[in-house]
Amino acid sequence: MRIEAIVAGAVSRFFKDNNLTLPDQSMIQIQKTRKEFSGDITLVVFPLMRIMKKSPVEAGEELGQYLKQLPQISDFNVIKGFLNLVIEQSYWTGFVSETASKENYGVIEKPGSGDTVLVEFSSPNTNKPLHLGHIRNNLLGYSISLILEANGSEVKKVNLVNDRGIHICKTMLAWEKWGDNRTPDDAGMKGDHFVGEMYVLFEDAYRKEVNELVAGGMRVEQARIEAPLMDEAREMLRRWEAGDPGVYSLWEKMNGWVYEGFDVTYRRLGVSFDKIYYESDTYHTGKKIVEEGLEKGVLKKREDGSVWADLTGRGLDEKLLLRSDGTSVYMTQDLGTAVMRQQDFNAGKMYYVVGNEQDYHFKVLGLILDELGYEWAGSLQHISYGMVELPSGKMKSREGKVVDADNLIEEMIETAGRLSAELGKLDGLSVEEKDEIIRKIGMGALKYFILKVDPKKNMIFNPEESIDFNGNTGPFIQYTHARICSLLKKAEDNGVRAEGADPGSIALSDKEVRVAALLHEFPDVIAEAGKTCSPALIANLVYNLAKEYNQFYHDHQVIKESDSRVRSFRLQLSLLTGHVIRTGMGLLGIDMPEKM
Repeated sequence: MRIEAIVAGAVSRFFKDNNLTLPDQSMIQIQKTRKEFSGDITLVVFPLMRIMKKSPVEAGEELGQYLKQLPQISDFNVIKGFLNLVIEQSYWTGFVSETASKENYGVIEKPGSGDTVLVEFSSPNTNKPLHLGHIRNNLLGYSISLILEANGSEVKKVNLVNDRGIHICKTMLAWEKWGDNRTPDDAGMKGDHFVGEMYVLFEDAYRKEVNELVAGGMRVEQARIEAPLMDEAREMLRRWEAGDPGVYSLWEKMNGWVYEGFDVTYRRLGVSFDKIYYESDTYHTGKKIVEEGLEKGVLKKREDGSVWADLTGRGLDEKLLLRSDGTSVYMTQDLGTAVMRQQDFNAGKMYYVVGNEQDYHFKVLGLILDELGYEWAGSLQHISYGMVELPSGKMKSREGKVVDADNLIEEMIETAGRLSAELGKLDGLSVEEKDEIIRKIGMGALKYFILKVDPKKNMIFNPEESIDFNGNTGPFIQYTHARICSLLKKAEDNGVRAEGADPGSIALSDKEVRVAALLHEFPDVIAEAGKTCSPALIANLVYNLAKEYNQFYHDHQVIKESDSRVRSFRLQLSLLTGHVIRTGMGLLGIDMPEKM
């Protein structure tokens, strides 16, 4: 039984033994002791002192004396309303010995105990390749999916491809005007890169038209509307929605090029989906939902024919759902997508991994679905995350000034290879082994650097910092894992095994206790990461574990330790540390090499 459960049970017995009202379980709050205080876990006394009718310090002292009778508690101290408990060393040795062989320690091994959960991520537009911002989105969405599965949920990873709209028509129009009937193969490019170039060509020409109109005395806003290219793009969109065969055929061809390019990038990122939805399908359902809302009187049509949702009664404004020409907007297709997904999966939760610039959009989406009478509208949750910037500033897709995902992946792998060669870390391995390890290092550096940051925060991505073999980086953690693998193999080759430790009969150093305590914390961190949808919690625990283990390894003999019981315990500690690092990094989507 875990120490938190042991202490919670003892607290309940204390109140029963003293004929006091039993506290609710929510009142028994146990947390990790803050670093500045002595102790391992802390019982918050404030909720309990009211029942005891004593001051925080008096209540803490009385509870401390009672809990000290437990064989797992060696000492305590009270700081105001906090009872800090020191855990007996035999608890740590017993925990490590019992847990060392559990490769999936911390993970619920039989998922599906809860409702089906949908996680939408990626959601690219088919007018440009994936870039650094998409990388953060994909890595967050995929990792969150893995973490929710580790907490027992049945997770379906879904993608909504924004494959229709004015931005798509811009690329199609540009190809018609300046593409010279070339294909990606003709240009020697990935399909998504080729189409992205068409988008930049359109924006360059459009910007020139706007500037010319402004120079002629027109207001900027009006010039953007009346520029001939934009008018042509709008006409193409109307023809597409009307089912024009020529426009539709071009749309299918160019989107096909993009999908082939996306698939390559997804494979390199190591992400996958259970189902992909397309806006070109879901907007039909969305328009039907809007029509039903009109019939019910929930939505309103204006004189120009546009359809709106009035949310002023909910403290918001009015939201456009259909334009006056009958074409749909993003909200329309999101309504359709949500309903289609619920019909497909009957999900208990729908998570949308989308940047924080869409906070208002998803708040409105949930309210409109609620207004339309969908009982599950409250199950929608926006996992909002901050933007990724470069040391030089923000990226601009329209100007082609972005960090392309494929180029960045290639750069990370090349840098990993160069640094590994300089440090001599892969000497003696075959070319195939080197290439695979270098790929894992490069991708591990990229993924860890992005996922270690709280999703809600904006971040600056610095490729050079991310691949350092020291500090809070993926390669540092991977190297620690490889060191443990090497240690365990060496022990096995020398006939030294982890079995046989007597958990209650050896003294532990502070460094051994710190490693054991972090290992003990791992299941709670996975649970909290699932509740908050924050991979950063796992990333930070794994880094702290790797750092503490390296300090332990530096100061303590393992294989050469003369006391067989101590040697066995340290091997068990190393084995469990390796399991936790591998599991934790796996939940971040990071592969762990056994050699480095």
